[in-house]
Amino acid sequence: MKTAIRRQMTINPEVMDALNGQIALEMHASASYLAMASWCDQRELLNSKAFFYKQAEEERAHGMKIFNFINETGGAAISPAIPEVNNDFESLREIYEKSLDQEIAVTQSIYKCFKAARNVDDFASEVFLQWFVNEQIEEEDTVRSIIDIFDLMEGMPLKMIDERLPTE
Repeated sequence: MKTAIRRQMTINPEVMDALNGQIALEMHASASYLAMASWCDQRELLNSKAFFYKQAEEERAHGMKIFNFINETGGAAISPAIPEVNNDFESLREIYEKSLDQEIAVTQSIYKCFKAARNVDDFASEVFLQWFVNEQIEEEDTVRSIIDIFDLMEGMPLKMIDERLPTE
């Protein structure tokens, strides 16, 4: 009978720590998006509700992707505590602006992880993180485009604006 042998750690410990921090950020973003989806749901803003529920799932999936990568490379992924999230918003536009701020913070954190991997020649982590770099470009662009719709439709009824927003 063979015994399970723990894989040798190939991830750099410094990079592992940065990625564990990224997991916490992704999971917090997921929880924030749930709060945003709930706010939209309560106001029957159907497109925005669908958009933010999808965003919540995506951020959780990103966190899980990093979690699994750390463990697959012999590191120790840490399940994060989620700090309290804001559930009170003044307007739909404010929600999208906060969403953009959150995406920018995630992007900056991904860049820090990428730099950490590059600085210690952790090539596997650097290649892994390239997907996230590309994903964040897309995420920021999507939210910026939505905010542009608000600018174009200023003064229009909220439901009319929501009907023109993407659900994905």
